[in-house]
Amino acid sequence: MAPPPTPPTPVIPREAWEGCSVLLDINDGDRLAFFRLTPGATVNIGDKSCSLQPLVGRPFGSLFRVGPSGLVPCAAEAPSQGKDVYDGANGQAQVETRDNRSLVDNNTAQTLSSEDIEAMKREGASGDAIVEALITNSSTFGNKTVFSQEKYKLKKQKKYAPKVLLRRPSTRSICETYFKKYPARIGFMRVDTLSLMLSMANVGAYSDVLVVDMVGGLVAGAVAERLGGTGYVCSTYLGSASSSIDIIRMYNLSGDMTSRIFQARLNDLCSLQNSGDAPSAISDSIQGEVVEPGAVPDESTLAQPVDTALSDENARSTAAQPIDIEVAEPAMDEHLNRGDNSLSDCKGSNGTSIAPKSLRAGKAPSPERMKYWKEHGFSSLIVAAPGHEVESLVADLLPLLSYSAPFAIYHQHLQPLATCMHSLQVSKMAIGLQIIEPWLREYQVLPSRTHPHMQMNAFGGYILSGIRIHSPDPCNGD
Repeated sequence: MAPPPTPPTPVIPREAWEGCSVLLDINDGDRLAFFRLTPGATVNIGDKSCSLQPLVGRPFGSLFRVGPSGLVPCAAEAPSQGKDVYDGANGQAQVETRDNRSLVDNNTAQTLSSEDIEAMKREGASGDAIVEALITNSSTFGNKTVFSQEKYKLKKQKKYAPKVLLRRPSTRSICETYFKKYPARIGFMRVDTLSLMLSMANVGAYSDVLVVDMVGGLVAGAVAERLGGTGYVCSTYLGSASSSIDIIRMYNLSGDMTSRIFQARLNDLCSLQNSGDAPSAISDSIQGEVVEPGAVPDESTLAQPVDTALSDENARSTAAQPIDIEVAEPAMDEHLNRGDNSLSDCKGSNGTSIAPKSLRAGKAPSPERMKYWKEHGFSSLIVAAPGHEVESLVADLLPLLSYSAPFAIYHQHLQPLATCMHSLQVSKMAIGLQIIEPWLREYQVLPSRTHPHMQMNAFGGYILSGIRIHSPDPCNGD
């Protein structure tokens, strides 16, 4: 017996290359922005416009600072000397003898004026030098506690010496970025909810996953990333116009991974399953009127930033796109569509093709692939369609699955999933049905300061999960 084929090794580049998508984390999460590293790409930080060319060839996770000539890689920082409040012998916190009770905020503690700071900038002083000068000229800095001193340094560093962290766009970083500023675009789906859906749907290597993605392509991209170039993703949609899955373009998927993402009309999939029988109920209901969520607008001109900063009023005034909850928001992904046919392949550091710009995800499946799905069914199902009626949609999708195939359905409201769950129980189409509400609590973990975050999101939506089974034939009296 021949051994099973060796799975292809997924290409996960460790360094940024020209033409790839990157996520810039400015000042430790104060501002997040997606960019495409084109020759003319720039980022505005404060009053400076910095070129992104220094990022090309740098490993993801690199830290940059804003210098006089633009972005400059940060040197490895020495261990902070402000940690002497802790006893190095036994790791116990020493008693802090200072406090801030005698400090009065009357704007007289700082002897360095704004004119002096501007003069230092004109002379070419770095941001770190300005921060050190502010500390030296502060009459109350030495009387503050160690924690207060660290907070003071961090505040001044963000203003005069901002730093930029180069991050690789992944399922987690993309989901967290959207959820932080524009959660409506991804159906208010939290990152722990998305990861739980992938687990409940048993998404793994060599799976054929059926996806209903009405959240801009976040779910389809997450499934493709987990498959790692094995198996196939079929993103189905209602009506004649396909839903937008342009977030996939931010993942920097390889050409092989992108070629395994298909889009097919639900009518076409149901027609194969019905094999000439009466059309499905949902097919009749969507022919006259189609609800297009438009969760994410088309991507174009990635040379410009996709900024999530709340202070960026220019981003708020760009062409707004309506989404499924009737909220107009700035074009967050207008960076990846134009000029697809004229752009060459993107190459990684080892010369391997990472993501050909001319190859777009979401092509129509071949007749052979459609025939295979008809005969064998899909191995799992994930539904994220907040703007559509769940019960009738799931009734048409479950027959497309193979027996014993798991499914996971997301919705930000409980009642649609409860109605769908009751319908599945009555029809005996699935077992192991359960509705769960994901729960997440973030903690700050610092010496002597470990506690839950003061501000957290308390809601992550709901997930209905189960396993598809063979429903009994009513004519047999079962």
